[in-house]
Amino acid sequence: MLLLLALLTIGLSTALSSRLCSYTCQCYEHSDLVDCRARKLTGVPHGLPHGTWLLDLGGNVLTELRSRAFTGLWSMRILVLSESHIQDIHTQAFHSLSFLEKLDLSHNHLSQLPSDFSLSLASLRDLRLDHNALQQVEPPCLEHLESLEKLDLSHNQLQALRPGAFRGLSRLRHLYLNYNRLAAIREGTFSMLPVLELLLLSHNNISRLDTEAFKSLNGLALLALEGNQLQHIKFKTFLNLQTSATHLQLSDNPWSCDCDLHRVFSKILSVRHLHVDDYRNVTCREPWQLAGASLAGVDSQLCMAETATVLIITGAVLLTVIGALVTAERKRKLNKAKGWGRGEPDAPDMNDK
Repeated sequence: MLLLLALLTIGLSTALSSRLCSYTCQCYEHSDLVDCRARKLTGVPHGLPHGTWLLDLGGNVLTELRSRAFTGLWSMRILVLSESHIQDIHTQAFHSLSFLEKLDLSHNHLSQLPSDFSLSLASLRDLRLDHNALQQVEPPCLEHLESLEKLDLSHNQLQALRPGAFRGLSRLRHLYLNYNRLAAIREGTFSMLPVLELLLLSHNNISRLDTEAFKSLNGLALLALEGNQLQHIKFKTFLNLQTSATHLQLSDNPWSCDCDLHRVFSKILSVRHLHVDDYRNVTCREPWQLAGASLAGVDSQLCMAETATVLIITGAVLLTVIGALVTAERKRKLNKAKGWGRGEPDAPDMNDK
């Protein structure tokens, strides 16, 4: 009797899954791959096959992800939720997805993440959150992503990153933060990313880099900082990158070209493991006489004015000193001549006594 009941349950479940895929979604490979893309869905469909390995819900009108929206889908490895007008993610929305490896939430309208966002996602390796409206990433919303290797936060509205925002991401290799509104990179922001290889910070509003900002990134292969608001940089900021080889991208910044900047770039270029890939495209914004000029083309001239100024100052000082000496000598001779004119007796000779 129990066996018959079990068979009937399995048969009913199979029929329901088949009907679901026939009228709502489309299933492939014995229901392992479920395609629900662009079906005008307003919520996650119920009754999805329990063996679903990949679920594509992109291009729908989900608006929000409710708690335990994916209950029962223990086998899921890939979940696509892009372009689904998602504005809010409830707590425990991804409950039961402990084997999920890739999550795509790109091109939605998310402005924040719940504090327990990562709680059930310990196996996640690839997370796409690009093209949203995120204004901040506060700990501990990401700290349980202990297997994460790639995190895409590009094309958001992030204005600042708190130290500890990436705490727990010890396996992260690629971090995309380009096209945000970051103004500064503070010390400690990336201190817990020991194996990070690629860090894209291009096209932000960064005008300040703390000297110790990249100190702990000993595996960094590419650091992209082009398209920001950098005017000056410190050599030590990049010297702290103790890597075998790091490629830097620094063009399209409003550089204030002077002798100090020339010296910094000269030092960076002389370090064996640092490579400025776009040095020929690093151009001056100031002074106005050099606006648009390549730093590589004018670097040898930048210190000439400073050298000339030093020489002029030095020359002026020498002339002043020489003038003072000449004047003193003239006064001495004049005083001596006056003494002779008055007929002053010579000093007595002691031998005459």
